[in-house]
Amino acid sequence: MHTGRLYATVAAGGFRRYATYRTATAAGVFTNTVFGFILAYTYIALWDERPGLGGYDQADALTFVWISQGLLAVASVLGGGFEDELMDRIRTGDIAVDLYRPADLQLWWLAGDLGRAAFQLLGRGVVPMAVGAFCFTLTLPADPLTWLAFLLAVLLGTVVSFAIRFVVALSAFWLMDGAGVAQIAFLAGVFFSGMLLPLAVFPGTLGEIARALPWSAMIQVPADVFLGKSTGTDLLGAYAFQAGWALALLLTGRLLQGAATRRVVVQGG
Repeated sequence: MHTGRLYATVAAGGFRRYATYRTATAAGVFTNTVFGFILAYTYIALWDERPGLGGYDQADALTFVWISQGLLAVASVLGGGFEDELMDRIRTGDIAVDLYRPADLQLWWLAGDLGRAAFQLLGRGVVPMAVGAFCFTLTLPADPLTWLAFLLAVLLGTVVSFAIRFVVALSAFWLMDGAGVAQIAFLAGVFFSGMLLPLAVFPGTLGEIARALPWSAMIQVPADVFLGKSTGTDLLGAYAFQAGWALALLLTGRLLQGAATRRVVVQGG
């Protein structure tokens, strides 16, 4: 119980920390909204030429645009979350202090990141989606259970995102600078998460690979749940896909954390 309260406090602290950045949040909302309009009109032109592309009608495609903009900061597709701070702490040796805390390193950062994601969902997710719904014809679920199913998919996608970024950050234990690994991971996220284009429109083998990679759990899977593309056993399969990648990546992070701790090597420390 004490441990549960500890991580709940860390999560609440993560929420409050990002809530203090009001100017950055407003700028992020503005950027997401503007980029949403650019993508929306691009999608309109594309779906006018190719109706039903990827199994989406135009309303579905426009909904996908605004969902992706709403989840962009939640899933931290472009980075800017805990990973930069963690890599810096590894590089400077401050990570030694973290390892002496009476808390698990991975769970500590996970709790903080979930708090961050909760704020970003409210602070940067709701407004762009509302603007998109006001300006365009979107496919919005009528069943409240679909909204709950969507939120669960967002939670699982956020855990997958955290697990990827945690593994990336731990690379700093072995590299002088983990920025290169981070850039590769973030570029993969931009391309394979569905941020720019639904993965359902990717052709052939490329599409199959893109949908099988963990980044698709961050935006593509929640969007399909929201749009009602994943229902019944397909919904359970979507959750299993997200949970499977989350567990696999969290375990990888756990193994790397153990290896790094045993080495007792801290860059710069």
